[in-house]
Amino acid sequence: MAVNRVPVIKRCRALGIEPGVMGYDKKSNRKSAREGKKVSEYGLQLREKQKAKFIYGVLEKPFRNYYEKADRMKGMAGENLMIMLESRLDNVVFRAGFARTRREARQMVDHKFFTVNGKKINIPSYLIKAGDVVEIVEGARSTQRIKDIFEVTGGRLVPGWMAADQDAFKVEIKNLPTREEIDVPVNEMLIVELYSK
Repeated sequence: MAVNRVPVIKRCRALGIEPGVMGYDKKSNRKSAREGKKVSEYGLQLREKQKAKFIYGVLEKPFRNYYEKADRMKGMAGENLMIMLESRLDNVVFRAGFARTRREARQMVDHKFFTVNGKKINIPSYLIKAGDVVEIVEGARSTQRIKDIFEVTGGRLVPGWMAADQDAFKVEIKNLPTREEIDVPVNEMLIVELYSK
């Protein structure tokens, strides 16, 4: 599988994203070299797509597949796309505070740290549905890694569409998020414009 080895802070700066969106609390004082330059309409659309791909850790082909699936669904394609990306298992793990960063969440899912409705799932792109319960597997609950993660993420705000209980090592999905509940700095309409050319 292709792995993006560009430093996260550097990539955040290039795309104009706050590192906090990715789960990093570092700040970058440097300015992007692109600031002040006029960007074409296509350039703006491309940047929004790159932002969404980078934030959720999705490569080009799966991202296009998400878009095509979202386009076939009822409702607005852009909103459907964001809801699908937000309901990926690795993102749910990150949002619930079971991982410090999205990359860590992905790795933990890969290493079978979680069950969905009692079944071990090691696919980061697994789409969660309303009513699903995601739990940390029994064997991992007492590890130092989980304790360290909870120490860092204890005060993190959990979105309203999920009920996370760190003491019980589980999160219940009350319902799928609406676009208003997704706080990522992406203008999905530009992505729709880019793909509908």
